[in-house]
Parts: sequence; structure tokens; C-alpha cells
Amino acid sequence: MSTNFEQFKALHYAPDLLVLPNVWDAKSALLFEEKAFPALGTSSAAVANSLGYDDGEKMPLDDYLFVIKRILACVKIPVTVDFEMGYGKNPAAILSNLLKLCELGVAGINLEDSTIINGKRILQNGHAFADTITYLKNKLDAEGAALFFNIRCDTYLINLKNKQEESTLRLPLYESAGADGVFLPCISQEADIVEALKSTKLPLNVMCIPGLPDFNGLRALGVKRASMGPFFLNKTYQKATELLQKVVEKQSFAPLL
Repeated sequence: MSTNFEQFKALHYAPDLLVLPNVWDAKSALLFEEKAFPALGTSSAAVANSLGYDDGEKMPLDDYLFVIKRILACVKIPVTVDFEMGYGKNPAAILSNLLKLCELGVAGINLEDSTIINGKRILQNGHAFADTITYLKNKLDAEGAALFFNIRCDTYLINLKNKQEESTLRLPLYESAGADGVFLPCISQEADIVEALKSTKLPLNVMCIPGLPDFNGLRALGVKRASMGPFFLNKTYQKATELLQKVVEKQSFAPLL
């Protein structure tokens, strides 16, 4: 088993909340490592946007792998990769891509249970997706490889009418399939988080979103991982835009100095 995998997995069972920054390049990764964060995750949206692509696997995989490789070359802490839908048309193709991540030294992945058809995000069949998880985990194990599978359930992101009920059906299904953790992006209400926690023994990951409890509140609820998503990048570029506007208004470089 990968040392990075074991180290990263252990962080999900530590007493404290794992606050996971999501990075988009080597420099941003170094920034968070210098602030003593114990692990990093990429944000597919942030990486794609930084390269001029839209999110949703519009970024070529080779471009993404280059960024991942540079991040891993610069930091010493575990790195997990937001791998969207796996960048493959079928489980065998996804497996091939995951083995590339293992070769680079990646500790874990996010894998989504939704897909995009004609520009619209829809949920995959839960049982079929669970079968894919089992297939991938078994094949990696046979290769002597390991990745922390943080399975992203998109019921709240899509905002289904019955999102709470559907989530409590899917999370135990993914647990039985071999997931190491589960991720509910866009969940924010304490009552919904409590119901999700009741449905699985796996570590629950939530994401930065308006209305989400603060870190102490998440700890008290029993959430084990909280990630930033693309929000840090978005705020960074917002500040950059404001700074640029000052340069234009003042017709001077003074705001930069």
C-alpha cells in the first residue's frame, strides 16, 4: 500500500477536522503547505479555469496530469485529485487513468456519481456506479496500488427535490461498494448533515458553501473533512480584478507597489 495513501486515510480518522485546501498549481500548493496544512486536494474547476477551460472534463487529461505532476514534485504532503467522472468512457478506461495517478504518487481521488449529457448534469444509476467503484477498487488492489476513494454524491449539487432521501440511499450503497469516504458538495444545513452521517460509517466530506457551519460546528456534528472547492481561486481572481481596476483608474503602477 502507498505510504501517501495510508497517511492520507489516517487524517480522516484523526480527532480533528481535516480542512482540505483545493489548489490549482504548484505555487498555490506550496502556499498551503507552508501554512502547515497536512494534505492538499486539487480542484478540477480551479485547475481548468486557470488553464482557460470550463469545468466538466473540458480540460484535456494530459494538461491536468502535467499540473498534478508539478504539484507533487513541489510538496511533501499527501495530494488527492478531484478526478471528476474519471476522464474515461467506461470503467476500464477510468482504471487506466487511475493507474497513471498511482504512478505519480497521488494519495486519493474524488469520483462523481453524476454525468453530463447535452450540457446538463444528471445522476448516474446508483447501483451501476457502485459496481464501477467495486471494479476500480478491486483492480487497483490486484495491481498493488491504492487510492483513497472519496465518492462524490451530487444530490445536493444538482439540488434534487428529494436530495436528503436520495443521499441516504446512495451513501450506504457506496460504502458497501468499497468507498473510503463520501462527499456531499453543496450540503449546508445541520439537519441534512446529521441525516447523512446517520446513513454511513464512512468519513463525510463537505465543501465550502454559503450557510455551512464553521469548523467548530462541523467538528461538533461529526464531519471529518471540509474542502474549499474552487472558492479560494475565485476569491484570488476577484482580488486581482479589483487591483487591476485600480491600476486602470489611477493610470499608475502605484497600486501594485
